[in-house]
Amino acid sequence: MDFQISDRARDFVARIDAFLERHVLPLEVDRANFDVGENIRDDILQGLRAKAMAEGLWNFQLPEAMGGPGLKFTELVPIYEAAARSIFGPVCFNIAAPDDGNIHLLARVATPAQQERWLMPIVHGEVRSAIVMTEPAPGSGSDPAGMMRTTAEKKGELWTIRGHKWFITGGEAAEHFILLARTSDDPRRGLTAFLFDKSQPGWRIERRIPIMGPEEHGGHCELAFDGLEIPDENRLMGVGEGMKAVQIRLGIARLTHCMRWSGLAKRALDIAGQHVQVREAFGQTLMAHEGVQWMLGDAALQVQMGRLLTLHAAHRLDCGDRARKEVSMAKIAVADALHKAVDTAIQLLGAKGYSRDTILEWIYRYARQARLVDGASEVHKMVLAQHLGAEGRDFWKWD
Repeated sequence: MDFQISDRARDFVARIDAFLERHVLPLEVDRANFDVGENIRDDILQGLRAKAMAEGLWNFQLPEAMGGPGLKFTELVPIYEAAARSIFGPVCFNIAAPDDGNIHLLARVATPAQQERWLMPIVHGEVRSAIVMTEPAPGSGSDPAGMMRTTAEKKGELWTIRGHKWFITGGEAAEHFILLARTSDDPRRGLTAFLFDKSQPGWRIERRIPIMGPEEHGGHCELAFDGLEIPDENRLMGVGEGMKAVQIRLGIARLTHCMRWSGLAKRALDIAGQHVQVREAFGQTLMAHEGVQWMLGDAALQVQMGRLLTLHAAHRLDCGDRARKEVSMAKIAVADALHKAVDTAIQLLGAKGYSRDTILEWIYRYARQARLVDGASEVHKMVLAQHLGAEGRDFWKWD
């Protein structure tokens, strides 16, 4: 594979850096710019999004046929990473979760009519979206195919939804939803995906679940369904193809998480690097101490390993492969690297890093979810073990 960044990706990265320097990074220092979920206030965000659109820094994930740049996954790696130099960056360019993953999925599998109705408003920044899958125990978590309890029953041309979901990211702010529900007891084809709108009756938000870290816009919500009716025309893909839709979405979403997390990890080490160059202890700068060099070197190594695994997984996707094991490797490594980087940065800044005088404590709390979302690290290690058992020595083969 080629490790060279394409000219167009390099151009986008430079323009993103300039945009963040001018418009976004200065906003992080004033907590008055944060909303209740510790994300950027929506009224401020709308102005930034308008500027990003005007500068052509919008929807990098879209194919050319839908008005996007038609970038390869390997080109998205440095772009998403650059956007996440700021904690507010990805949402400014419409490449933040969960909208980013939903855009990828709908652009790939929705019918033209569904794309016009459900996708294009997200693309244009007119609405936000959410994917509705996870359930409280004994419902689905890491094993949706085997444990999902929310049901969809068809009568005529309508599907009636009944069930209970939670930790639905962006649920309070979303207007368009992708829902996964059980339509049969088939162990492989028992789930189906549907599209519904916030205004439809038959469902409600029970609560916005308090969490330890900063939130995406709309928080993480608990939802109840007690008779939501969805027309069959708003079924996404075929009956029984819900897990196929989920795997298409999650494989890409996991990798774009990795791209953004690498950007946050680099930002944490940037803050630490600037500090140790000027802060003195025992007659010399912190950077002159061998122990500090070891800490920074180890964290930088972990971040770079994660970046390379992410790039390799993106390469496999560009080659048409599902890249399931490559994405799992990247997800495990980058989640760990993000925590390592920000933990190291806080340790080197001491009390200042633990305070809110920097954004390190924000990143630290946000980073803890990385080993949980879109599949816990332990589940991805199980995936790797299954591939190793099935492939043997071919597990290690070169592309």
